[in-house]
Formats: sequence, C-alpha cells, structure tokens
Amino acid sequence: MEKRTHNCGELRKEDAGKEVILNGWVDRIRDLGGIKFILLRDRYGFTQVVFDPEMKDLYQKALTLSPEYVVSVKGKVSKRPKDAVNPQMPTGEIEVHAMSLTILSESETPPIYINIDDEASEELRLKYRYLDLRRPKMQKNLILRHEIAQNIRGYLNSLNFLEIETPVLTKSTPEGARDFLVPSRIKPGKFYALPQSPQLFKQLLMVAGMDRYYQIVKCYRDEDFRADRQPEFTQIDLEMSFVDEEDIFKVTEGMLNKSIKEAIGTELPFEYDRMTYDEAIDTYGSDRPDRRYGMEFHDITEIFLTTNFRVISSAIKSGGVVKAFKATGLAGRFSRKAIDQYVEFAKSQDLGGLIWIKVEDGIKSSILKFCPNEVISTVNHLSAENGDLILMAVGESISTSKALGKIREKIISEELTEAEGIDILWITEFPMFSFNEEENRIEAEHHPFTMPDLEDMSQYKESDPLRIKSKAYDLVINGFEIGSGSVRIHRRDIQNEVFQLIGLSKEEAEAKFGFLLEAFKYGPPPHAGIALGLDRLVAILAGANSIRDVIAFPKTASGSDIMTGAPSEVSQQQLKELKLSLIKGEKEEK
Repeated sequence: MEKRTHNCGELRKEDAGKEVILNGWVDRIRDLGGIKFILLRDRYGFTQVVFDPEMKDLYQKALTLSPEYVVSVKGKVSKRPKDAVNPQMPTGEIEVHAMSLTILSESETPPIYINIDDEASEELRLKYRYLDLRRPKMQKNLILRHEIAQNIRGYLNSLNFLEIETPVLTKSTPEGARDFLVPSRIKPGKFYALPQSPQLFKQLLMVAGMDRYYQIVKCYRDEDFRADRQPEFTQIDLEMSFVDEEDIFKVTEGMLNKSIKEAIGTELPFEYDRMTYDEAIDTYGSDRPDRRYGMEFHDITEIFLTTNFRVISSAIKSGGVVKAFKATGLAGRFSRKAIDQYVEFAKSQDLGGLIWIKVEDGIKSSILKFCPNEVISTVNHLSAENGDLILMAVGESISTSKALGKIREKIISEELTEAEGIDILWITEFPMFSFNEEENRIEAEHHPFTMPDLEDMSQYKESDPLRIKSKAYDLVINGFEIGSGSVRIHRRDIQNEVFQLIGLSKEEAEAKFGFLLEAFKYGPPPHAGIALGLDRLVAILAGANSIRDVIAFPKTASGSDIMTGAPSEVSQQQLKELKLSLIKGEKEEK
C-alpha cells in the first residue's frame, strides 16, 4: 500500500497538477460515456476519481470495484470542467485522474446504506454500528462531540482547573438510582459498585485542597428501561472551593459559551436567564421548561371569583385556582375527538377535567353556556385571536400547574414542529426536601450533601421542613435538564441536621457515608459544583433526535448491546471463581 499524501476532503483547485495518493472507501460508482467515476470517501470528505478507458488494465481493474471497497488511488489532480463543478462539495472543483489502483480490501453488500439517510431500523443500525458510523452524519456528530469536549478542557485548564480521575470501582451508596454491582473475586461475597457520579470523590478532592477539579467522566445507573436513557453516560463534572453558586454560574456560562461558539459558531447570551423553581412550576408546570414555544400559564382565578358555574366556584372556595394557557393557531387542529383525548389525558394527571375555549369564527367553549362573560374575559385576558386554543384547569395551584405542564409538553411533542434556536436558563432555589409517599418519609430532593437555605432551615425545620429551599440549581436547555449542581454542606452541624430530617441515624450515616464524614472532621472548605450531561448537550447542538446518535457504541433502550451481545451469560467456572451461583429459574427467565 502506498500511504496517502492527502485526505479525501483536502484537495482544491490550487492543487491542480499535483500527483497525489488517496486512501479511502468507495462511496459511489458512476459510468458516463464509458468513463468510470468513483467517489472516494474518508472521514474528512469526498473526492471524485476518474478512470480513463484508454488505460485498459487500470480501467478493467476499476470495473471490479463495488461500494465500500477500500482502495488506494494514485493520480493527478485536475480542475473539473465548469459544467461539472459541484458547489455542494468542498472538493467539487477538482477531480483526480487515476494512474494506479490498489484494492486494499473488498466488501460484501452492506446490510445498511452508508451513503443514503434511509429509514433502516435503529436495531439494524446498532447491530452494524461500525457501518452506521461510516455515515457522514454520524461522523459529524462524533467530531462535534470531540470538539466540544476539547474546548471544555481547554477553557477549564485556562482557569487553573485540574483534570483528576476518580475510581470506577467504588462503594455502593444508597442515594440515587440502583447501582451496577461488580463482585469481588478476592473478597467473596463483597461487591464494588460502578459510580452513578463522582459526587463523594470530588468533595473529598476539595477537602484535599485541590481547589478546582474537573473530569469528563463515565457514570453508570441501573435504571428501568427508558426510551432515551443509557445505562452508561458521560458527564462534565466540576467542583470548586471557596465559592458560591454565582461562581459556578459564571464558570459554566463561560465554558459553554466558548466551547459552543468555537465548535458550531453559535453565540449564547453573555449571562443566562434565571428562574426560581417556584416561578418555573407556576409559569410552565415544569422545572425544565422549553420557553421557545410560549404557552405560559396565567392565573385567571379573579375572572371567575363571582361565577355561578358550580364546578369552578366550589373549587375556588376550597382554595383552588383557575389556570389557563394559550396555544397559538392550534384551534383548527383540535377536533372534538382530539380534545376528548386530551381531557382523558388530563384525568390521568389527576385533574378533574380540562376546560377548552376555541377562538374560531367566534368563540366556542365547553363552559360557554355556563359562564359566557367569564369565557369572553378569559379570551381578552390572554389576547387570543382567531385560530387560537385556550386550555384551562381548576384545582390546587401546584398540582394544577404540574398537570397543565404535562399537557403543554404533550402538545409540543405531538402537535408542533421542532422550534429553532437555543433556549438556556438556570432554575434556582429548588426545594431542599420532598416527601416519599411510598416510604412515608422526607427525603433529599437532590442529595443530602446539598446546602439548605440557612434562614429557611432555622425557620421551618421543626414546623414545615418541606418549605425549606436549597442552594441547588439546574441548567436547562430546550426543555432538557443539561446540568445539576449545588453548594455543598461543609459544616458538620448542618449535615447532622439534614440527616436527622431525612430520618438517617448517626449509625446509618456512618455506615453509608462514613469515609466522607470522617474527612469532614479535618477542615473541609466551602465548596460547590455542577455536573452537565455531555451526551444530551451534544445531541441538542447536533440536532439529533436521540442521545444514541452522538454516542459511538450505545445500548438500546432495554440496556442491550445488539452488536456484541452484552449483557451475556458467563461460564460456570467464572461464577465459581467469584463464589456466586444463580437462583434456580433466573437464568431461563432472562
């Protein structure tokens, strides 16, 4: 094999007359007037190669080529005739006239198309992932991922962050999702856990005086099957000492602004919008709103204060509210059947029902005959115009907002086309605690090492701990939670109070988090951090429908690797060495 002098995306008209060697895959083959053309492909691009029938031996060899053959071509660069220039291709002004051809390897007909964005099933694409990754679209995604990661590293390095690896084999801890467990051969009956995040280790690095840490790190969660989740995923993890949340915001914004601009040229706001958790729930019914679609909620309780419509008046008297949002231009798309389906969906979200108003050659509504004046006032209040749809619900404020939020998300996913642009904002002041109804106890909303608002802690810890806010924050992009972080607890007295509130005894805390609590006896600095999902970030920037399209070798939604056959059975000898046995019947079920 003669080694290449140029890649397939490199040559330009200024290279005309040069003798070059190209290596790559045969992407397409054309025959025009007896002249054989092949489009040669590598990850850098495409170059057209011409085989002249007058060079008989070479031409005959070219006739044996098929798509996906790997070849080495030696030839001379020529300018294309003006009527043959391809402005859609960076190398479209030149072609290489072949002087020699070496077939490096042959290919059977691929089971999926490489050069066409066909509708091959995702299962087939994942089974032959090495072929799927030859597609320019997929290669572009992975190149973007690489550029984002390198830009992030460069930015954080410039701010004196240290990239430090943390263990992959660690101790199982009780917070978060289910751990993946790894049995220990040397210590039979004991297990390592794969980390769900480096949370405890990065806090220990702050105790160790590292001051600024980051890592682009693999994390693992043994979750139930979910459509667009992966059992192993990558996050951008960082932690800083002697800081508060404002410092985390500043570093994160600078990191994303610089890395995204360098990778795709998009400029993000110098400072991101902020919205408290309560504001987000009240306005969009979600703590990760996608504001590009509008449909903000309005509290219109005042309009209905004197209504005679008993369904609404009785709810208001019981302390309920009336909330509504406008779906611009969607009245015509909501037939009575479609509205009935949304009413049933609303009931599945614990709403008593769903009230609708259509502004369509007049005003139509499910409650028009019961309270016409209030319906007209609602239309005016929301500035609804012909073609608009208004949806309303009545009930307790927070639960009504959350239910309407699910309805809003359903409309966005099912009725609207993908909005353009990037909507990015911080959600702040999350609740410190939530109530676990299944276990009938209070638990940490994020994790128990999150710093509570100290004023709230002092005021509500005895009377109403669910009212305590935290120093936790999320970064939301286009309706996805991209990052989550918090100021951490570094004071032992506060940590003990939090443990007490979630019902964790000193003995349990010691058993579960003993190594961290031991470290906190020796001068932990104030510290804060954040972790951002690299997979989702790149998927948004690439316009990909799934994070699987920006991961080289992903798993299916069920956690399987169709290509390798993982997870797979292991031999009895391996189980014996680990002192493990399978429960009878379990093997057959799986």
